Amino acid sequence: MTSLVTTIEEMNQISRQCAEDKKRIGFVPTMGALHEGHLKMMKQSVGENDVTVISVFVNPLQFGPNEDLAAYPRDIQTDMAKAETVGVDYIFYPSEQEMYPQWPTIEIKAGRLASVLEGEQRPGHFDGVVTVVNKLFNIVKPQQAYFGKKDAQQLAIVEQLVEDFNHPIKIVGIDTVRESDGLAKSSRNVYLSEAERIEAPHLYQSLKLAQRLYNQGERNSATLIAEAQNYIEQHTSGVVETVAVYSYPELVEQSKISGSIFISLAVKFSQARLIDNIIIES
Repeated sequence: MTSLVTTIEEMNQISRQCAEDKKRIGFVPTMGALHEGHLKMMKQSVGENDVTVISVFVNPLQFGPNEDLAAYPRDIQTDMAKAETVGVDYIFYPSEQEMYPQWPTIEIKAGRLASVLEGEQRPGHFDGVVTVVNKLFNIVKPQQAYFGKKDAQQLAIVEQLVEDFNHPIKIVGIDTVRESDGLAKSSRNVYLSEAERIEAPHLYQSLKLAQRLYNQGERNSATLIAEAQNYIEQHTSGVVETVAVYSYPELVEQSKISGSIFISLAVKFSQARLIDNIIIES
């Protein structure tokens, strides 16, 4: 039975009891609108830990002035039912007032890792992410925390947060879960029109095209980017905002590829902005 926890005090009590009982906590932070990608992380946590906690909190700090915080999908009853199917023990579901009784006085900055890609497109976004994740880690006190590789930049930033702030937490990256046609699972997919939904799988196909070129020996980033972007423009009505090649997890832009990289993209459809990436190990 999954229990709903709405206050920091109660979550602290649960964490303390787990520590006393020497039970390991696995943690999956989310903003709700749960889909199979979230459930995969939860299943892995349930399999690897004594207790699994997820959070459902739409964090206002990571929304920019032109991003509609109020429109973000919220349905705690549906989320709770889904979490229960995979054996989640607790859902930490605080109100905004509970998490931020006042606007944070002390700011955490994501720094250089947030100055590129999504961070460049959405100034302040990752500052909001690291602030809320830092708070959640201190409240839940997990031994392991699970993040999706779909947002590879976020994963790299959270790994650096743990290192820089000495959190005794292992970060586990989970492979992107995709629809049968290759489209990455995302709560934003519901905003695609019927025609856009048919086009959207081509984003992943463009990444696979770039990976094939890499596997054939191409090491010029400009070539991979041009081929992927051209493919997207030919096969979708979306506006290509970004196709980029960066080292991973250092997030340094690559012109001549060496070492592990990730190829990322962001494409704007009429009502949805989709991101995707693939990580290529050296």
